[in-house]
Amino acid sequence: MTPLIAPSDLAALLDAPRSSERPVVLDVRYRLGGPPGKADHDAAHLPGAVYLDLDTELADPPGAGGRHPLPSHDRLQAALRRAGVHDGSRVVAHDDGNGTVAARAWWLLRWAGLPADRVAVLDGGFAAWVGAGLPVTDEPSRPEAGDVTVRPGGMPVLDADGAAALARRGVLLDARVGPRYRGETEPVDAKAGHIPGALNAPAVDLAGPDGRWPAPEVVAERFSALGVDDGPGGAGAYCGSGVTAAALVLAVEHARLRPPARPIALYVGSWSNWSADPARPVATGAAP
Repeated sequence: MTPLIAPSDLAALLDAPRSSERPVVLDVRYRLGGPPGKADHDAAHLPGAVYLDLDTELADPPGAGGRHPLPSHDRLQAALRRAGVHDGSRVVAHDDGNGTVAARAWWLLRWAGLPADRVAVLDGGFAAWVGAGLPVTDEPSRPEAGDVTVRPGGMPVLDADGAAALARRGVLLDARVGPRYRGETEPVDAKAGHIPGALNAPAVDLAGPDGRWPAPEVVAERFSALGVDDGPGGAGAYCGSGVTAAALVLAVEHARLRPPARPIALYVGSWSNWSADPARPVATGAAP
């Protein structure tokens, strides 16, 4: 089982004869710094897809917890119900292409208690759907309200202390691009560098130029080389604000290095939380 779904497979599910058998499609297209993805959704989207906003529905307002802290129970539940998600629904999330934003929605759905076999990310995103010649529409989607109950705690999370400890005893992955990890540049957060002991694993390198992900064994080779396995040391991931690091959690599951019941942990506050605390140490350069 993989947390990714091909456009052709999603199209077949959406053609199911009964509406209850069709997955809910969440459009989470997003660009750091804007413009919002809602305009793209309104212009063309998968039939029946509902747009969810990363900043206002898949995260609480920025603050001490970071730039994209976990959404409150009520915020997330309201967003998912508006999208038509029920207990037992199958849900597929997509973004513009490589899945690094859709992975945040996938992770939140799992964190909210949806089973692993009911949640997926569209491989290649909107671009792959269009590239396959599948239909899009500009007609607004108006699903019946769902009744899903959000039950937080379905995925492991780290705070700053937990991330620091994991970097010492296990494997902590930094999903940001190399220059930010090395501290050569920091366009967003308070300080440049990385958590001491963390290894760089840029999320942008997961997918190919077409936004599609390689086979599980290819991804497994990359993460095994970083020391990620199902051993007792544990593994976790962070990024700038807790969004793209979710793609590393998804990648490890796709690679079958750990079963869905034992995913790697996510430091949701990530560098935006760590770097805001002047007492936290910062490492620079290519070495952990």
